[in-house]
Parts: sequence; structure tokens; C-alpha cells
Amino acid sequence: MDQLRDSDHVNQSADKDRLDRAAERDRTARIRAEMLESTSRLESERAQKLVDEFLLKAQAASLPQVELRARTLDGHLVKTDQHGWYIRNDHSVAVGVDGQYYQLTVPGGFMARIRGVHLEPSPPPLVVGRGGKDGETGDLQQFLDRALAGQVK
Repeated sequence: MDQLRDSDHVNQSADKDRLDRAAERDRTARIRAEMLESTSRLESERAQKLVDEFLLKAQAASLPQVELRARTLDGHLVKTDQHGWYIRNDHSVAVGVDGQYYQLTVPGGFMARIRGVHLEPSPPPLVVGRGGKDGETGDLQQFLDRALAGQVK
């Protein structure tokens, strides 16, 4: 009988240890997620300041704006509801006249090709193309400077 009680006590202790470790892992994961979110938010705030400066310089220089087009996931070009300036040569990223940052790859089917698409702004990154497979990658400031210099066609 004593052995049974000792066994139950050991099992309860092991279960408590497992629960404590799981709770600690959950707490650590939450902290990491909060830190990542905070870092991303701060990065986007810094990047938005660069976009705001670009907008002022583009307007002051009368940099011609264009009707932005987006590419659907199946490769078709579609009209959008925004005007602005492309900042990548492949026209996958732009800054709108509203000072927002737009990624120009969108879902869409046949109707998107007829009607066009509504673009939603994205939080701007300090590094354009980070984590992408191919294409241009670099500091947002470099892309904005190239667009101001008329080097993005």
C-alpha cells in the first residue's frame, strides 16, 4: 500500500513538472512573439518615415506618378485603385500618392482582370525583399533613392 502511495506521489510530481515545463515554454513563446511584434512595429515606423520623406521629395521634384498595376498570383497584370511610384524594377512594390507602401502581388481571378483590384497598404520594411527567393533585395532607402533618380522604369 505504501508503495502504491509513493508511486502516485512520484507520478503526480512528474505530471506537475511536465505542466510547469509546458507553462514555461508557453510563457517564453508569448514573450518572443511580443518582442518580435514590437521590433516589427518599430521597424515599420522607421521605414514609414523614409516613405514620408520620399513622398515629399517626389512631389517637390514633380516626379511623374503612374497608375499602379498589380500582378495576380497567376501572372496577369490588373488595374488598381492607386497611383504612385514603383520602387522596384519588377514593379512588385510601390509607394502611393497617399504615402502608403504597397506590395503589388495580389490574389485575383477573371473578375480582377476586368474590374481591377483594391490595394491594401502594407507596413513598410526597412529591407525590401527580405526572405524572398529571387529578385532585388536591399535597404528601403536605396530603392526610394533609385525611384527619385528616375532609375526605376
